[in-house]
Amino acid sequence: MSDNYRNFLALSYDELEELNLKAKQDRLNRVNADKIREERLKYLTDEKRIKAVTVLFSDLEGRLHLLDYDKKFLISSYDNLTFDGSSIRGFTAQKESDLRLGIDWSAFYWVPADVFGTGKVLVFGTVIAKDGTAYSGDLRGVLKHYSDTLYAEKGYTVNAANEIEGFLFAGTDAERRFNETGRFEFVNTGGYYHSLPLDPLRKFIDTAAEVQRAMGFQNEKDHPEVAPSQFEINYTYGEVVAAADQIQLYKLLCRQVANNMGYTASFLPKPVVGVNGSGMHTNMSITKDKTNLFWDANGQEQLSGFGWDFIDRVLTHALDVCLILNPSVNAYRRLDPHFEAPNQIKASATDRGSMIRVPIGNSKSMRVEVRSVGPDANPYLVLYSLFKTGLDGSIGSIDNLRQAQRYLPDNIYSAIDDFSGSEWIGKILGADVQSRFADLKRAAADRSPRALGTFVKGSEVQYHHEVYNQALWSQF
Repeated sequence: MSDNYRNFLALSYDELEELNLKAKQDRLNRVNADKIREERLKYLTDEKRIKAVTVLFSDLEGRLHLLDYDKKFLISSYDNLTFDGSSIRGFTAQKESDLRLGIDWSAFYWVPADVFGTGKVLVFGTVIAKDGTAYSGDLRGVLKHYSDTLYAEKGYTVNAANEIEGFLFAGTDAERRFNETGRFEFVNTGGYYHSLPLDPLRKFIDTAAEVQRAMGFQNEKDHPEVAPSQFEINYTYGEVVAAADQIQLYKLLCRQVANNMGYTASFLPKPVVGVNGSGMHTNMSITKDKTNLFWDANGQEQLSGFGWDFIDRVLTHALDVCLILNPSVNAYRRLDPHFEAPNQIKASATDRGSMIRVPIGNSKSMRVEVRSVGPDANPYLVLYSLFKTGLDGSIGSIDNLRQAQRYLPDNIYSAIDDFSGSEWIGKILGADVQSRFADLKRAAADRSPRALGTFVKGSEVQYHHEVYNQALWSQF
């Protein structure tokens, strides 16, 4: 049936941007949740051109899941949405499969019809256990609770900005076909900041940037990265839960735009040996009463003592959280010092091989940048663990902590052992989530050769948590 006969919502990019920026400002201003819910329900009721609401949530590994609810059903049943959690890897066992979805009405997005389809809007959900409590495996809910508690008890607003690199490869489903082809094909070999205005990579970046802008991301800059066919599309910082949501949307829209153009957007950390891998540099700051607590004009590198203590705690627990920041077999190829890899457990204002960097800043922009995060990490788990560690972790009695000759693991098995044996991880995640996450990572690791070797193996792509599906997993 032709869309010409359907009266479905399809707004212009300017209209989308205006609506999304208004919603973003309401979220930033912490407008009362009941008021936001009432406004959204009234909008859905009045806007006859909307047919469905897509509810998004993430599993324990960070893979994004989407459920479409008929609009009329959602309006009448938004407080009683259920789904089968046993079908989600890392969630409940089959015998206790029922989970509920709560709606975070503040995390509501109007989307371009040419990318997401006509007549749809997006909203993020929170997973709720059968007994009505927050589900421990839903790290978005954990992060939101933590952020709200910090604001209520200390007046802290925790902020994040993420620089997410990825690759654009020829053909659709290039990752899922890698175990057959054994290679990825570049669409561009121009390199850092350099590509012709209308070559495939530049057209992809331009298109994805326009979609971001329409969705209220407030873009800053975009460009080809160092490696061939590599890209980075930067946008402004946000409150921590909104920032994590935007990471998930960024990867989703990049994948969809690439697919529409006949390409694959890949966020594997190191899909091609011999060129730079992809990272997700994570910039963090904390404000109170609109004052940046990381800024001190007279501090070392103009970072406050509060900020340096934050760094020292993360450095102390670097091995504990390494698996969270680098959760795949492939991620440990990226931690290679020959390609500007941040594998050294130290802090520096200049050395990009350091796990943590202190960028140049001012009273508004002063921040701490954790560079060792892979783009395939669960953003909610990453941001929760880093902020929780930076604020509440211990500072170890390690000589010259900020410049000691210590290194992150070069293989996932070491990272799993550090994570599984960590008292700190057990404290902040709980023993159950700690165990389940380690088991998921070990299941993928055991399907790949223990030694990484000199070329990317089909198994490390095939069983990657962002690539696998039932058909691929059953091929072991």
